[in-house]
Amino acid sequence: MRPDGSPILPVRLVAPAKLTLSLRVTGVRADGFHLIDAEMVTLDLHDTIDLREGTGLEVLAADRGFAVAGGGDNLVSRALRSAGIDAHARITKRIPAGAGLGGGSADAAAVLRWAGATDLAAAARLGADVAFCVVGGRARVRGIGEIVDPLPFEPRTLTLATPPFGCSTPAVYSRWDELGGPTGDGPNDLEAAALSVEPRLAAARDRLGAATGQVPVLAGSGSTWFVEGAYPGEGLVVAHTVPAGWDGSVTYRQRDAGNGCA
Repeated sequence: MRPDGSPILPVRLVAPAKLTLSLRVTGVRADGFHLIDAEMVTLDLHDTIDLREGTGLEVLAADRGFAVAGGGDNLVSRALRSAGIDAHARITKRIPAGAGLGGGSADAAAVLRWAGATDLAAAARLGADVAFCVVGGRARVRGIGEIVDPLPFEPRTLTLATPPFGCSTPAVYSRWDELGGPTGDGPNDLEAAALSVEPRLAAARDRLGAATGQVPVLAGSGSTWFVEGAYPGEGLVVAHTVPAGWDGSVTYRQRDAGNGCA
């Protein structure tokens, strides 16, 4: 940004994915929004956003999970409006949509960080994961996502398996309510609800478990499963946690094992 606050264009922004390592649902607000207590980390799996003079938005390579909406409803468009900036945006998707990896939130957060718009309450109004993605690194996340307490960075290697379909976060939380608010046997309270909404998740979980010998954990509301360690293979992505402020440096390289997210 220039001293007068106007943007310097063109610019390329890096939007790293988030991974929810653990998630407890602690209550439901009167407005229906769920309260959480979660640990989230930033991964070197990332989208890029190219901003230039003009208006409009393009989304490229969004070939996994849910389709990514363009136009004014896209989170990048909304983030630009909230920051008072006019620009044309081209988003190159590597984070699969509907996968529980915060792709849209990461994109919006990259714009907000670049624009210096770091009000977490305002970020959370764009989307529950946007506030964490603005902060990045490793953090405890509470409320509906607007309370972000940074934690010391821990380098970790994880293997992700994202099936060729997404999970609707509202549908999963709604099913959690219908099931009476189950507490997960593992670190994620939403697993039972997600499996009820999308039974095909079980097969994806079992494939990852068989390939790694580990017990997979669901990422947020799904559809991605993850395990600790590096297990490269077809349909698997080996990713690494990165600290807050990571800019795409080769120090933390994204390693894709052929699932179309490279």
